[in-house]
Formats: sequence, structure tokens, C-alpha cells
Amino acid sequence: MIIAIYSRGLDVEQNAPLQFLLDELSTHNATTFLYEPLVEQVSLSSSFSTFKTYQDLVDNEVEFLISIGGDGTILDAVTLVRDSNIPILGINFGRLGFLASISKDEIASAVEALVNRTFLVDKRSLIHIDSNMDLFGDTPFALNEFALHKRDTSPMIKIHTYINGEFLSTYWADGLIVATPTGSTGYNLSCNGPILFPESSSFVITPVAPHNLNVRSIVVADSNVISFEVEGRAEQYICAMDARREFVDINIQIAVKKEDFTVNLIRLNENSFLSTLRNKLTWGMDKRN
Repeated sequence: MIIAIYSRGLDVEQNAPLQFLLDELSTHNATTFLYEPLVEQVSLSSSFSTFKTYQDLVDNEVEFLISIGGDGTILDAVTLVRDSNIPILGINFGRLGFLASISKDEIASAVEALVNRTFLVDKRSLIHIDSNMDLFGDTPFALNEFALHKRDTSPMIKIHTYINGEFLSTYWADGLIVATPTGSTGYNLSCNGPILFPESSSFVITPVAPHNLNVRSIVVADSNVISFEVEGRAEQYICAMDARREFVDINIQIAVKKEDFTVNLIRLNENSFLSTLRNKLTWGMDKRN
């Protein structure tokens, strides 16, 4: 079994759980690769190799990638595995952990699940960006959402939005989100957008701070191409794919669609989408009981 471990970085007190994970993998004779920048931050006693790029994962025939951190770490991990179909297992060293739903206390059982193949794989759709300029290099996709946003304290922008070339609406707002089902519980949710089930094959379009009381989110099939024209007093606006962003000139044309490939997220049998909603978002919880 060949395992890669990725993390943005760990605090000193988190070295022990990482060492425990490495020990558990060693017990099962797993070949382990650690993300090279992470190795420079921690002190470990185990034997391992290192990786740094997507090509390293493919060349070494990595079977699983373990993401250590929070949900943002998983979003980064997606840009590493890309279209390789390498499943990602998220261990939550962060806070909420909606995607990284496995706790540090479950490391041993998670490794056992990998060894015995007693896990479930959720195939999650991605959103892809096309533009008349190069944006986001060789990772023009996102797991959670695509977003347009005004710069800093500049006035709101007008976002003319089209579905398959047909005019949908003009949003007078601070920005606009197009979220995948996975991303519907993130930025979209904080802007009062609806929650979508992971298998719903949809996008949800949600304005950010709209200047119209009658503007609401809308759910569309992810087979559609959604395009935009932006107007504003500033010369640039922000284009974001998950946690990555670029400043874009006001005359740049942008469209989004469903990505051609999916990403595989590992979950343990007991961690369903509904149980995660209840446990992480305190869905239906009444403190009076």
C-alpha cells in the first residue's frame, strides 16, 4: 500500500498525532510519502520518502492521499491529485471539518479501513473555468465554488449572467457565487444559499450582498454553461476558485461549467452526509433538550 500525506503545516502539538499516523501505517508495511514542505516543519522518527507535485504522486503510483488539517487543506489536496483518481482521506486537525470528517481519535480505525478497503468513496463533481485569458494555470477547477467579487472597498459591481448564452439576470451586488453541491455548505451557505445533496448534479448561483430585496439563489443543472459580463467603476475585480484568487480586468470574459473529471473523497461507513449535517452544523439540535 502506497500512501501520500499532505498538510499545509502543523503546530508543534500536532506532531504527535502525525507520528502516530506514520507508526500505524508502518505497522501495516505501507510505503509513505510526505509532502516535502511539511517535512521541513516537523520532527519525525519514522522512515518515509517525499513528494511535492501531482507528477510525483502519479509516478510513484500512490493509492491514497491523506489530508491532515481542515477543509481548506482538502481543497488544496484536490489541486494535487487532479484527474489521477487518487482518493483523498481527510483527517481533521482543524475546526469544523465538514469535508475532513475523521477526527484525530479515529486515526487507527481510518488506517484499518484503508488496509482492509472497508471504506466508501464519494465521487464529487468539480467546477471548471474558461476565459479569454489564462486563469489559474493548470488547475482551472474547484471543488467548492467559483466566485466573482468586487475589490476591497470599491463600489458594488454589475454581473450580467447567462445560461447557455441566454440572459438570466443582472446582479447588482458585491459578488456572485456558483457553488457545487460540495460547496453548497460553504461560502454559499453563509450567503443564505440552499444546501444541495452531493449527488444532485446541480450548481447553485448565489449573490453576495445583493442590492435587490427580490434576488434569491437559483439552482441549475450542472450540464449548463454559465457565463458572465462584469461592469463596475473599478478597473479590476476578483475571480476566485475555492481559496485561490486572481485579479481580473473588467473586460475579461469568463464562463464556468462542470469539470470533465471528479474527485474521490473517502469516508468511513458511519459518516454519512446527513450525519455530518447534524453533527457539524448542529442541524435540528435544540439546546433546551
